[in-house]
Amino acid sequence: MFRQFMGVAAAAALLASPATAEKVKIGFVTTLTTGAGVIGRDMRDAVDLGLDHIGHKMAGLDVEVIYEDDGFKPEIGKQKTEKLVQKDKVNFVAGYIWSHVLLASHKTVVNADTFLISSNAGPSQLAGKLCNENFFSTSWQNDQTPMAMGEVLNQRGIKSLYVMSPNYAAGKNMVAGVERTYRGEIVAKDLTKFPDQLDFSAELAKVRAAKPDALFVFYPGKHGTQFFKQYQQSGLKGNVPLYSVFTVDSMNLPLLKDQAEGSLMTQFWAPDLDTPANKRFVSGYRDKYGRYPSFYAAQSYDTVFLIKSAVEAVNGDLGNRDGMRAAMRKANFESVRGPYKYGNNHFPIQNFYLRHVVKDADGNFTTKILSTVLEDHQDSYAKDCKMSW
Repeated sequence: MFRQFMGVAAAAALLASPATAEKVKIGFVTTLTTGAGVIGRDMRDAVDLGLDHIGHKMAGLDVEVIYEDDGFKPEIGKQKTEKLVQKDKVNFVAGYIWSHVLLASHKTVVNADTFLISSNAGPSQLAGKLCNENFFSTSWQNDQTPMAMGEVLNQRGIKSLYVMSPNYAAGKNMVAGVERTYRGEIVAKDLTKFPDQLDFSAELAKVRAAKPDALFVFYPGKHGTQFFKQYQQSGLKGNVPLYSVFTVDSMNLPLLKDQAEGSLMTQFWAPDLDTPANKRFVSGYRDKYGRYPSFYAAQSYDTVFLIKSAVEAVNGDLGNRDGMRAAMRKANFESVRGPYKYGNNHFPIQNFYLRHVVKDADGNFTTKILSTVLEDHQDSYAKDCKMSW
């Protein structure tokens, strides 16, 4: 009788222990095919490295990551998100390069009371009126990086500016960001077709005719590579200085090479940022993959550790949603960017830096920090978010 009782008790204990009954399931939506697949693969590699660094465990639970390819299309991203939430029953959905994909997908996640973590996209809507207690960002709100660039343009005495950006949600945010802080004259704005347009010769001819003091652009992924080459070919280099955000990164630097040397950009992160977590991340990434990580990778690596902080705060009790949410709000983990805090809308309040392209000691192109432009910067849309905690 005693043995029978002990057997029942042991079985009950197993059922009551989340560490023995569950694993942490993370769905990660990114672009793994098309020309933009190089970005998604960089993000995936960073997540895999992060899992290596934590032994593929969180609070004693095994971690499973299910990667889904959005094909660079909002409708596919939404379908893959629905699969992760409704079929795979993941505990967290993360990733998302593109703002229009995230905007198409976010309700599927947050309305199912599942946590959504954007590892890149930061549309203004989700920072403001559409903020949600189940949404967090490990990157930035789209406007912030170009807002930092606007301050750089002011500091450098740029009196007239030509602006170019793709015509989609993030592109519009980038333009709004630089307009918010730049105090000179914007002589013209061109919002180009996205993602189909890769020929910018007509727009660059208009820049040459306008003769502005500088040109500001946002062209991520392969669009950045194409734009940079055409800027060089147009003869504008040396006549109209180029300032960019999210256009030059570690993925296209090996293609651009000398064309990008000295280029200026703003960002919350750089490979040489002097924090313990960043040193571990960059050295681990280079050792494993033989290349420098991008900011996309840095944000994805942080995503792993934000989730880990939530799971460990509740000792692996994945049903304790309030406890995990409270833990994530504290941003109590070693971020590659150093300590930061969350605003009421769950977007980071953090520093932004001016970076430039240089060669390292081995002749590899990378970026280094020149100066701090904004300190503890909060996005402009937090005031429209009704959450408080």
